[in-house]
Parts: sequence; structure tokens; C-alpha cells
Amino acid sequence: MKILCVQPRIGMGDLIIYLPYLHAISKKYSTSISVLVKNNSRAKELLSEDNHIDEIILLEKNMDGLKGALKLYKEIKKRKFDKIFIFNSSLRYNLIAKLAGIKDVYQYPLFLKNDNIVNSAKIFTENAIKEIVSTEPNLIFEKKISSLDQNFKHICLGISASGVTKRYNLKNYIKLAEKLDKTIQCKFYIAAGKKDIDLVENFKKSRIGKNALSFENMSVKETLNYISNCDLYIGNDTGWAHIAVALNIKAITIFCDSPVAAYGSYSNKMITVEPIGVDKGSTTHNTLGKDKISFDEVFSKSIKLLN
Repeated sequence: MKILCVQPRIGMGDLIIYLPYLHAISKKYSTSISVLVKNNSRAKELLSEDNHIDEIILLEKNMDGLKGALKLYKEIKKRKFDKIFIFNSSLRYNLIAKLAGIKDVYQYPLFLKNDNIVNSAKIFTENAIKEIVSTEPNLIFEKKISSLDQNFKHICLGISASGVTKRYNLKNYIKLAEKLDKTIQCKFYIAAGKKDIDLVENFKKSRIGKNALSFENMSVKETLNYISNCDLYIGNDTGWAHIAVALNIKAITIFCDSPVAAYGSYSNKMITVEPIGVDKGSTTHNTLGKDKISFDEVFSKSIKLLN
């Protein structure tokens, strides 16, 4: 049996959130599956060792529009899938699947808007496979034995984010790292890419940052072993936070301007911090709360989890 799952959302975090449902479908039919995803999901790195995944098909930019739909149709048709699970409400994917001759088509309700991505994916998958599915993600890769110095607490700092309004001020991360290191001996790992080089360099210029290890020149796959051997993740709501929880690492995730009800509630390993004055669980786009995050709350939660 050949199965395709379509997950066209952008980013590493979204891919992680959908992992439990991809795994559940694979287990239900006792077969590895193919996934159709966008390149910036980093699926080729994150899922390269996952035995539930057979093939990763990239949803390229040239698959948009009418000509793109024809190209996508050809890619899907030649693989002769028996079933398709579409984690999207677009009529486009539905028509392509049917034209490609796929017998069993499962899809979100058409034209669904303003959905909670976790709730929608869970309800959809459970209705399709008739089984209860946990929302906890599990990122599968061959973890190497830790060579990190056990005299220190190892902390991954997610200082980057997809937008300025989602970033807790870098000065606060420097202050936090310095205060943590005075309380508990720590080593820090900076989760940021080449696009965030200014943030990385400014952190490294600080007293506490001079010995930190930065990820900007590593592939995403190379970072996994470091993150999986850390004691804690502290950082913004970004892909690194979701990777951390999928690697069974507690993650203090700071929500300044993104929907905590969707991105912060699916895992018991994620401990959320929201702006002062905002009702718990209500932070969303346009909350614009990066200057209203309690430093004391972030610090106290960090110390509690590190002890």
C-alpha cells in the first residue's frame, strides 16, 4: 500500500507539530509513508532517519498556479498512491488527488479558516483512522552518546524567531544567561541560523557568550545531537523550541506575538511564558508583547527545571 500525506505549512515547528499524525497513519497501515512538504520545513534533515517515512517530496515554488498544478499532478500520479491524507482545506489538492487516480482521499473540510492547527490535525487524523492519537511529537534520529561535560548544565537558547515582534530582547537573554551561570554552572548553545548572524555575534560579544557554541554554520541535522543532550531549552516560539520538545527536552517557550493556544499547548514538555497583563493561553498574533515578558518568571521557571 502506498500512502501520501500532504502538509504544506511553512517551517520546522509546523512539521514537528504534525509528526504525531504522520506517525499514527504509518502505524495504522503498517507501512512507511510519503510526505509532500515545503523545503523550509527542513523535512529532509529532520525526517532522514525516521522509519515511518518512505519518501519526502518537496512542494516546490514551480508547483504553484495552473502550470504548477500540472507539475504536481504528474509527480503524484507517477507514484500511484492508494491513499492520500491532505492536512489542508484547499480544493486544489483534492482535485489533483482525484485526477491522479487515488482511490481513498481524506482531507480537511474544504475552505476551513482560522483553525487551531493542533485541534484540526488531531480531529482529522482520529476520524480518518478511527484511533485516538497523542499530540506529543517524537523526532526519530540516532542519538549519539553525550560527550558534554556533566559538571555543567547545558542550555539551548532560542534567540531567533521568524519576526521581530516574536523575539524577546537579546539583552534579556544575555542577562538571563549571566544570572543562571552565577547560580548554576552552565554551558550555552545558541539556536539561530545565518539570517540571525547579528544576534549571534552580539550574544558572543557578551561576557557570558564568549564560550557559547552557535548553530549558525551547522545543518539542522547536525544540531539535533546537541539539543537532545541539553538539560533545557529557553527561547522564543520558533522551530527550535518545537524540535526540543520532540527530542524529549523541556522547553521554556516565550510567546510574545504568536498563538499559544495552538503552538504552546500540544506538549507537556513545553512550559510557556506570556506577556504580563495577558490572560493565560490568549497570546496570539498582534499581541505585541515582547516588552511585557517578566524576566523574573523566565528566570524562576528556568531554575526550577534545572534543579
